[in-house]
Amino acid sequence: MAEAPLLRLENVSKRFKGGRRGAPPVQALDEVSLTLAPGRLLGLVGPDAGGKTTLMRIMAGLVEPDSGTVEVLGGPVATLDRGLVGYMPQSGALYAELSVRQNLELYARLRGVEPRDSPERMDQLYRLTGLGAFRDRPSGKLSGGMRQKLAVACAVVAAPPLILLDEPSVGVDPVSRLEIWQLAQELAGPGRSVVWTTSILEDAERCDEVLLLHDGQVRYAGPPAGLAQRASGKVYFAPLSDAGRRQTLQATLELPGVITANIVGAGLRVVSRTGAAPAGDHWQPVPATAEEGFAATLDDGAVLTPSALAEAFPLRTGGENSAAIAAVGLTRRYGDFTAAQDISFTVAPGEIFGLLGPNGAGKSTTFRMLCGLLAPSSGRGTVAGRDLLTARAEAREAMGYMPQKFSLYGDLTVAANLKFVAGAYGLAGSAASAAIERVVGALGLEPYFATGTGLLPLGIKQRLALGAAVLHTPPVLFLDEPTSGVDPLIRREFWHHINAIAARGTAVLVTTHFMDEAENCDRLLLVNQSEAIAHGTPAELKRHARQGGAAATLEDAFIALIMAQRASAGAAA
Repeated sequence: MAEAPLLRLENVSKRFKGGRRGAPPVQALDEVSLTLAPGRLLGLVGPDAGGKTTLMRIMAGLVEPDSGTVEVLGGPVATLDRGLVGYMPQSGALYAELSVRQNLELYARLRGVEPRDSPERMDQLYRLTGLGAFRDRPSGKLSGGMRQKLAVACAVVAAPPLILLDEPSVGVDPVSRLEIWQLAQELAGPGRSVVWTTSILEDAERCDEVLLLHDGQVRYAGPPAGLAQRASGKVYFAPLSDAGRRQTLQATLELPGVITANIVGAGLRVVSRTGAAPAGDHWQPVPATAEEGFAATLDDGAVLTPSALAEAFPLRTGGENSAAIAAVGLTRRYGDFTAAQDISFTVAPGEIFGLLGPNGAGKSTTFRMLCGLLAPSSGRGTVAGRDLLTARAEAREAMGYMPQKFSLYGDLTVAANLKFVAGAYGLAGSAASAAIERVVGALGLEPYFATGTGLLPLGIKQRLALGAAVLHTPPVLFLDEPTSGVDPLIRREFWHHINAIAARGTAVLVTTHFMDEAENCDRLLLVNQSEAIAHGTPAELKRHARQGGAAATLEDAFIALIMAQRASAGAAA
């Protein structure tokens, strides 16, 4: 006899008021049904504003549906004992000023667990998260990966039978993402069910089942292999030379018959809209992935056109030895702790330079020093020829900056935020209006123009942040995790714009945890434990990592290089 499901939803619908006065209501969920048996892992995926977070909040009993049935742990959600459900919201809901220990103990008590009476459980949480040595550190001073691990631990501290994790791996590097996945598995234990919302389809492929939501409707429900089958017979691969990689990718993406394309390993993968390979005899059919099935399922037939964002940028050229960005021995210390040690590199006009590394490795510190937001303890940096120590204001005028953490005003509308940023960059009158109109049109922000920014889905916030960074068409662009939390199709569009902007001669310094995105970079610097450990083109990093084993993809190389450096540091200690 089959076990009763821990979770059952039948024909669940939910509407919200429009984001502005007079706007029509938003249908967040439309007749959604699902069941989840004990011991199963469900991956909840879909594009931004597709209804995932609303569905999670309904499962947690935090939002009431307008219609339909919701049963959790065998009873109506209205009578749910919330201590039996571990819920981690998208933001993690940690208290930044409280320490790791204080956060964990607070959530334990909220869920009916007295820490002093459960020392084994608390010790297990510290051991599995690796946070034992950081018990007294404020959570706001943890790295992104550590914060996510702590948030997961707070959600499962009472060992609930149902665990709801909303984007637990957002904003973390491949090594930390794997660790968070293993952590959730170990903390859940046998017989417990997990719903894992993610914009990373590789995470979804590890789940027992996948539910794809779009416009509030279920577009697919079943095993990950079934989602990949949606693109079966439509995926092709061709070898790609090191020269002109980005240009080839751009041209392929703009073909009418191509849904999406990515640089993977030593070649280019495309998902065909028609099922036919692009022109040329060098394309070979290959098995599809869940991400490619996602793209095929949600294909709306739209063809990527040349970037309207990039068209406004003037053509810029630099001298043979010019550097748009230069880091010379950048070092930052906090007392006895060194966050970044002797980091040096240059970025030429029109070059995309990727700064990679695990959470807490020192790349964000380096990034902030080059943006003029953090003074180095030693060393120097220049942006567009301006020294960041002696001409900081002039340097900041020459750059566009998109921070990792959304920093626009949540109580202002999209329109008001863009107008404010335009003024800050010296744009006024018709020039400001034209720049705002261009950004809004290119990034699909029209439906949200009069919406309060604090009410926007994460992916729409990322679009707005990118638009704000390029309003003044700067010669240098700093992008800190520009696609963190957005779905694969929006990531494709972001990089379509970024590549086109670089082609106009703008230098781009970018941090990313998506290694398929890092393949777009001309050169990469890999930072770990505050030091640069590898530098070169994507192909060179893969060759370097291959010395210690196979590195078919950049993610393989990233993990291999980081683990080798950790092992070396451990042996030296």
